[in-house]
Formats: sequence, C-alpha cells, structure tokens
Amino acid sequence: MRKRVVITGMGGITPLGHDWASIAARLREGRNAVRRMPEWDYFEALNGRLGCPVDDFEVPRWPRQQLRSMGRVAQLAVAASERALQDAGLYDGTSQDAAAIRDGRMGVAYGSSGGSVEPVRVMGRMLDTGSMQGVTATSYIQMMAHTTAVNVGVFFGLKGRIIPTSSACTSGSQAIGYAYEAIQQGKQTLMLCGGAEELSGPGAAVFDTLFATSTRNDEPQLTPRPFDRRRDGLVVGEGATSLVLEEYEHAKARGATIHAEVIGFGCNSDGNHITQPTRDTMAVAMRLALQDASLPAEAIGYVSAHGTATDRGDVAESQATASVLGAHVPISSMKSYVGHTLGACGALEAWWAVRMMREGWFAPTINLDEIDPDCGELDYIVGSERRFSTEYVMSNNFAFGGINTSLIFRAVD
Repeated sequence: MRKRVVITGMGGITPLGHDWASIAARLREGRNAVRRMPEWDYFEALNGRLGCPVDDFEVPRWPRQQLRSMGRVAQLAVAASERALQDAGLYDGTSQDAAAIRDGRMGVAYGSSGGSVEPVRVMGRMLDTGSMQGVTATSYIQMMAHTTAVNVGVFFGLKGRIIPTSSACTSGSQAIGYAYEAIQQGKQTLMLCGGAEELSGPGAAVFDTLFATSTRNDEPQLTPRPFDRRRDGLVVGEGATSLVLEEYEHAKARGATIHAEVIGFGCNSDGNHITQPTRDTMAVAMRLALQDASLPAEAIGYVSAHGTATDRGDVAESQATASVLGAHVPISSMKSYVGHTLGACGALEAWWAVRMMREGWFAPTINLDEIDPDCGELDYIVGSERRFSTEYVMSNNFAFGGINTSLIFRAVD
C-alpha cells in the first residue's frame, strides 16, 4: 500500500528574498531581480551580460570546520535547508533539537548542475602552470557534482539514504520526485530535498555559446520574456530551495503543519538530442504524473511552467502542455522574475506554486506582452495576479539531455 507524502517544511534563498512574505510582495509588484553583471566585463566574448544574483546572502556563523567543505552552492543549499527544517518544526539551530532527525528516518535528495566554480578555477591553473597553490584537501568536495547533497546531510547529521540529483535544470524537481517515491514506498519517513545553484560567468557562457542567453544588456527589467514573441533568451540566476517531505501519518501524529500533499511525479527522457527539447516526450512526462496521481487532465487548475524564454524550449513546452491539459489551463513562468536558477528552479518553482495555491492567487509571467503564435494555446496569466482557488497544481521542468519532470501537488485543509 502506497504511503501518502506531504510537505511540512519549505524554505529558500532567492534573488527576490529569503522568506515568502518578501517574495510574494515582489511578485505582486511585477519587478524582476535581473541586473547587468559588471563582474563579467572581464569575459570579452560573452554576449549576454545579465544575471540574477542573490546579492544579500551572508554566510551564517556556522562552525569553521563545516564551512571548509562548502563552496557557495553548498552554502546556499544548507541555508535553505535550515529554513525548511525550521518551518517543519524539526530544527531550531541547536544540535540537541536536531536529534529527532538523526536516527536514520530522514534522508536527503538534493541537486545542483555542478559544484562550485572557484576550486575548478584553481584546478585549471594547476593544469596550466603545474602549481598546486590553492589546492586544498576540500577542493574536490566543493566542486564535486553531489556537493549539495552530502553537505546538507553532514551538516544536519542525517543518516538516511542520500540521493544526489545533478541533472541541470531538473536537479530540484527530480530531488522532490525521488524523495516522494522513497517515502511513498516506505524506505524513509522523512526526506529533506531540493536544489541549489551559484551564479558564475562560466555558467552563463554555457548558454551563451548556444545563443540561448538574452542580450538585452541595457534593459534588464524587460527580460527574460517567457512565451513572448520578442523573447531573446534566458537569464541565468542563482539560489536554493529546500522542502521537507514527510509520511502523512507521521506528520499528523506530531501535529505538523501540512502545506500540501505530493500526489504525482512523472519523469522520462527524450532519448533524442542533448540540447533540443522534444514536445512528445515532454507530454508523456505530464501524463505519467497524472497517471501517478490518478487524476484526469481537467483537474489541474494551474501550471508552473519551466518557461525559460528560449526559442525552441518555450514552443515545445507550451505545445506539449496544451496537448495534455487543453487550452484553458492557467499557466505562468516564475523565471520571468528570477531568471533560470538551473539546479534550484524545480524546487523554487514548486515552493512558490504551493504557496500561491494555498493563498488562492497566482503571479503572472512578466514581460509577456505578445504571446508567440507558435506557442501552444493556453491561458497565459499576464498583467497582474489572478485570484482563484484550485485543489491541484502542476510544476514542470525540462533539462539538457532531454530529461523531463512533472510534479503534482494537492491542497490539504
């Protein structure tokens, strides 16, 4: 018998703020956090010089011994996880209080596109010059692909299973999905899951070389423009979001606040192209999530789109969504506010979708002035927030390598 899985904690570090009240206020203002990055003027051939950094993040006063293994991406992940655990009532910053999550019942599913950039730079210098100056015993720990998952687990002393999800733009959504399945199948009682990403010039260059970044360098407030006819690419962002998933009866027994129930997860692969999306297999992922949730398509009341503002991505995603859910489903993209947070986006967008569902309002896609006629026929939320109630929301994400994910959340009274 499948166990029910609920969300009892949520928290994040984002370019719009680090608590839901601040984030909701910015969403309602319709202002993005994109800015020109003068730090990147050093990179001569970089076309897109826009980013969406977390400018106000300060590393908490954690023990130096624990900080040694963390680059910025792991710091963001741990800070977001502290907030989620506190929201769940499982941690107050003291080792004594954390004892209840250290007996093996809680595992970790966490991801990022990769590790931190600074130790990679140091290693690169070693290859160029032969010098090992700057290479330390923790350089690899900071740069390895699973640095977020293991640093989160070690910091909080979690002894359950560790599921690293380094899958680019689906790192956060796969983490939620695999955490959900671990609890659903009775392998864990609680899971701390999510995704994180740090902003860097090399990270932006990956997309720049594919001509996928916005070059509106003098108009940061007007980009990215998901689904808009005049979109010219994505803007890379950073941040982290963590969720605490918990077996329903366990959450009820301890009197936890339940934010939502996770009821569906679909994940598959295009098996076709490393960077070009495939509409048909995107649609299959959504149908798999609906099947897992035992829901008809018409039950979905809102879709949090991947919505990167890339040429082919927006068209394929929107057409796939329309083919599965029909033309009348409301949809918007949170990347219009914070750019593409890569490994963090799946968790960040799930967090925001759940909060908006609970409060009965949904933010629009900003900068969506003229819907691209090539995009699928959907009910794009534009202009200002839209107020309505729904029991079910879907959050979709798609990554390089043709990885497709779809999550469904249910409102719980």
